[in-house]
Amino acid sequence: MATLTARSDLWGAWAVGSTWGVIALAFAALARWPNVFTFVAVMAVLGGRQLALAILQHEGSHGTLFKSRWANDVLTDWLCARPIWQNLGKYKVHHLGHHTRTGTNQDPDISLHEDYPVSRASLVRKMARDIFGLTGLKLVFGLVMMDAGVFKWTVANNVERLPQEGRTWPERISTTLRNMGPMLITNGVLWAVLAATGHAWLYGAWVLAFLTFLPLFIRIRSIAEHGCLDRSPDMFRNTRTTRAGWLARATVAPVNVNFHMEHHLMASVPYHRLPQMHAWLRERTDVPEPPSYLDVLQLASSGQPAR
Repeated sequence: MATLTARSDLWGAWAVGSTWGVIALAFAALARWPNVFTFVAVMAVLGGRQLALAILQHEGSHGTLFKSRWANDVLTDWLCARPIWQNLGKYKVHHLGHHTRTGTNQDPDISLHEDYPVSRASLVRKMARDIFGLTGLKLVFGLVMMDAGVFKWTVANNVERLPQEGRTWPERISTTLRNMGPMLITNGVLWAVLAATGHAWLYGAWVLAFLTFLPLFIRIRSIAEHGCLDRSPDMFRNTRTTRAGWLARATVAPVNVNFHMEHHLMASVPYHRLPQMHAWLRERTDVPEPPSYLDVLQLASSGQPAR
């Protein structure tokens, strides 16, 4: 078990560096071939890498991305969480509740997957709202309200309003700017780097990917991890590992996040050790062959309860 839980600064640096490297290559491709087809393809790539940054934030919240607490808490926050309008400290508190209450009605993430299965038409409508930006605009509104201290912070779909008695407008504005500041700084740096290359317009692809492909990929990831499964404290029954090919790894399953049952069984295992843990489980238990993401989407749109 010590081998499985060993953290590595090299693997952590590779995960962060390669993610930003792909982002840079995507921007370069769009600058070199600026057309509609390239723009859409680059948006999909950027959406996948934005999700990868979110998963790296997740790794940092467990203290498994790097060896040192500073790197997990500070470096991961600024290089991974803040560029996609996240907050690692707040996420860590929220995510702890998810791990301690998975499979129960008290799970803070339950709104992400509790409605499934739905009809195929319903799932198509949900995914259409994602890809056309309606879900993303709703997300931005929620993020602004959370930064303003109007909504309780969450990464789920439920909205909980906070008491507003006694708040003044100067306090509201200062709170919003303080909470939003790191996102504005990191995105300002990204825009400035692109502007320095003479292609400031490329930043639009980053924003549109955040509004379109990222919500779509988050939806599919959430369904795969916990959707259509039992309400049970048994992690073999409330969490799913999903088989991921190269396309899934580039979009909905970056950084080995598809090995989700393994992660819930032992959250101290770093991302690069999860395939090893999966193989270990398959050898020693009766864990079934993981379904593909297409299999999960078919189940989620079957309109029938999971068996």
